[in-house]
Amino acid sequence: MNVAVVDYDAGNTLSVTRALEKVGARVDLTPDPERVLAADAVVLPGVGAFGDCMRKLRERGMDEACLQTYRSGKPFLGVCVALQVFFEGSAESPGEEGLGILPGTVIRFKGNGLKVPHMGWNELSVARPHPVLDGLGGEDFYFVHSYYPEPAEMDDLLGTSEYGERFCAAAGRENLAAVQFHPEKSSRAGLKLYENFLSWAKSL
Repeated sequence: MNVAVVDYDAGNTLSVTRALEKVGARVDLTPDPERVLAADAVVLPGVGAFGDCMRKLRERGMDEACLQTYRSGKPFLGVCVALQVFFEGSAESPGEEGLGILPGTVIRFKGNGLKVPHMGWNELSVARPHPVLDGLGGEDFYFVHSYYPEPAEMDDLLGTSEYGERFCAAAGRENLAAVQFHPEKSSRAGLKLYENFLSWAKSL
C-alpha cells in the first residue's frame, strides 16, 4: 500500500510520515501532484491558517490533485487544518474558498470563558460508525486549533468533542475522512487511527 503524504509546506509532514511508516505504510512524501494521483491512498496534513493552506495548495496545483483524489474514489485522509479546507470557506480567511468537497463553513470558538486556541487533550465521541474511527470512541486526542467546521449535512459528521461547546472533530463522506486533532501527536490512539486508515484503504 503506497500512501502519498502531500508536502505543500503547510503540514506536520515528518511526524505524519513517521506515524504511517510505524503502522506499516510505504510512504511517499511528495510535493508533486502527479505522484499524489499515482498513489494507492493519500493523506493531507495541515498546520496554520485556512487561507495560507489553500493558497499553498493552489500554488502547487495540489488543490486539483486533492479534488481528483476524492473523485477517483481513492482513500483520502485529512489531518488538522486539512479537515477545514475540505469545506467551502472559513471565518478565519473571508473570501478564500476551500476545496468545497463537504458543504458547510468553518467558524471560530466562542470560548465561553475558555482560552482560544483550544490546545490539549480532549475525548473523541463517535457520531456515526466509520472504519477510520473503529474502536476509538472515548479515546483522548491532541488538539491545537481556534476554528472548527460546521457541516451543513449531518451525515458528514463523524465525530465530536467538547470545549465550552460541542464541536465537529471529524467529518467525511464516501472515500474521504478527516480529523481536527493530530493523530501523530496522540500516542497509541493516534497510531490506531492511522492503522485503521490503512486497513480501510486496503478494503476499498
